[in-house]
Amino acid sequence: MSGAHARGRTRGKGGGPKAGGTGPAKTANASAAPAAGAAPGTGAGPAKAGGARLDLANEITASLVVFLVALPLCIGVAVASGVPAELGIISGVIGGLVVGAVRGSTLQVSGPAAGLAALVAETVLEHGLAMLGVIVLFSGILQIVLGVVRLGRMFQAISLAVVQGMLAGIGLPLMFSQAYPMSDAKAPGTPIENMAGIPGLFAGILTDPQAMIATLLGVATIVLSFLWKKAPGPAMGAPPTLLKQWGRIPAALVAVGIGIAVAALPGVDVKTLQVGNLLASVRVPGAGEFAGLADAAVITSVLTFTVIASAESLFTAAAVDRMHSGPRTRYNTELIAQGAGNTIAGILGALPITAVVARSSANVQAGAKTRISRTLHGLWLLAFALLLPQVLALIPISVLAGVLVHSGWKLFAPEEFPKMWRQDRGEFVVMTTTTLVIVATALLEGVLIGLAAGIVLAALRMSQTVIRQHVEEDTAKVVMAGNATFLRLPQVIEALESAAASGRPRIRLDLTGVTHLDHACRSQVEEFTAQQRGLGLRVELLMPGPAKAEASVSTGPAPQPEPAPAAAPGPDAEWFYLDAGPLPGGHMDPADIYAESYRPVTSR
Repeated sequence: MSGAHARGRTRGKGGGPKAGGTGPAKTANASAAPAAGAAPGTGAGPAKAGGARLDLANEITASLVVFLVALPLCIGVAVASGVPAELGIISGVIGGLVVGAVRGSTLQVSGPAAGLAALVAETVLEHGLAMLGVIVLFSGILQIVLGVVRLGRMFQAISLAVVQGMLAGIGLPLMFSQAYPMSDAKAPGTPIENMAGIPGLFAGILTDPQAMIATLLGVATIVLSFLWKKAPGPAMGAPPTLLKQWGRIPAALVAVGIGIAVAALPGVDVKTLQVGNLLASVRVPGAGEFAGLADAAVITSVLTFTVIASAESLFTAAAVDRMHSGPRTRYNTELIAQGAGNTIAGILGALPITAVVARSSANVQAGAKTRISRTLHGLWLLAFALLLPQVLALIPISVLAGVLVHSGWKLFAPEEFPKMWRQDRGEFVVMTTTTLVIVATALLEGVLIGLAAGIVLAALRMSQTVIRQHVEEDTAKVVMAGNATFLRLPQVIEALESAAASGRPRIRLDLTGVTHLDHACRSQVEEFTAQQRGLGLRVELLMPGPAKAEASVSTGPAPQPEPAPAAAPGPDAEWFYLDAGPLPGGHMDPADIYAESYRPVTSR
């Protein structure tokens, strides 16, 4: 496998040792190829200059595509979070101009995330909008600290089942909460209440024509979001360049355009976005808000925002790195960048910032190669909000809700559940548990319980102990192999008690096949040995060790020295050997591996 990868890299570099390997070198080579049919040996200066101009134009085009994707999402996330739409735009600007300018990730795009909408709404409801800035500010500072002490990669150690369960637990409540604004109604509150109120919502839609129009706009947005990439080009026989540019237009932008057109029709009275002055919406926290840090609930919110925002950003970075072949993400630097963005967002009283998959994938698909595109998209957001705020007031809220319902479905990803069931049923339980607990309680509780379930599952799988018992003449023998931890203590105690109850005057405990013996199991074995010796039984204890096993034999309360073992085993010696050959049937459970590997063989 490694050889194949090495050969692949050699072909990708396309030359000798100096032929390159970095992204910019490849770009220059690629752009030099079609440069006016230049013959080999001509100067490289004009070709590089032309390549640079082409790259800059491509970065600007990609930034406009990302801007068109980000604009409705910034507004929609703000509305879903229960805060003014301007705060979503401010966070989008910060995600572009601040986070985008740092050399953490090349193509990842940051801004207000749909995954945090429910958490922000809950926080604003509990602590007020003024405290949101303080919470986001200190979350950003904590992210910077985590990045400085180089804990960025720590978030990669979280179980994939917990991550997928977390995303599903975010997406499912998001869909149900946005079903209400999609029909110009107000959501009842908690995810459970929102789910329970769906039948009444449908009944209200059927009796209100305007609510029906708003709902149809939202449904059309959802359908368009799913089918847009599969739609044909604008016209039969259109030039390939036109078809390519047509496919780059975001479905959300098309839905917004349709919604504006329908909302402008006579007789249509659906709710539209209310947007105020961008600068006037800035809310710098004051001394009263900082005093709220004495509240334990506020500190909990800070920690929750830090963990969730950091994990979502770094998980997204790993996903985006798989989409392109350019420079990889520097996780600690990216975490510092996210922290800097959230620090500034907190000072301005805006929404928390994370990396966002939708914008990042749009950036990659648009052909971006450098940080220029993600930085410029923040500039376009700022210019649009300052120069054309009246356009935002024409957007129906139901269309933005439809965009978020589609985002919630992608986060929920129902196809991942049967896939996980087929791959690993233990991980499926962890994933489902995480999702259900988040829906029933809150995001932090669900993630913590999911992490605990994942740790328990890993501990159970690592603690595979094979215990064999048999009686031979006057000796009760117990042989253990594998990992003996406190999770297997009941089976160990049962085996020891069975040996003691056999009535044999001699007990032999062979633990030389144990690869890990924790304190609980070791203490239990040693206590059992001392207790049985106190009863006058001969107990031989063979403990695991790096060199040779410890052997001690007792014939009663006062142990007598045993003769030294013979240099060669006798005819009745019992051997255990490890079969290193491949096992039938491919992968096996660790318990089965031990059962197959440690087999008794009588020497002849």
